[in-house]
Amino acid sequence: MKIRPLHDRVVIKRLAEEKPSPGGIVIPDSAAEKPIQGKVIAVGKGKVLENGEVRALELKKGDKVLFGKYSGTEVKIDGDEYIVMREDDIMGVIE
Repeated sequence: MKIRPLHDRVVIKRLAEEKPSPGGIVIPDSAAEKPIQGKVIAVGKGKVLENGEVRALELKKGDKVLFGKYSGTEVKIDGDEYIVMREDDIMGVIE
């Protein structure tokens, strides 16, 4: 995949949750909630500030992140689904 996000945007691939319910029932993908964790695939150059300077992003490729359930825009590239969102929409990095 070749995609380069602009400015303060990042491309994220959702991480699949493989948890059965407490009763041991596996919920099919179509009925399960979308995971709110993902892996950073690509990052932009940085946020352009009002004075024209560019502030580099704190995220880097490979980071595991936590984001809001309805954050970003879903896109499909080469058959894979990704989310493009601003760095501000990401709640934190999972270490």
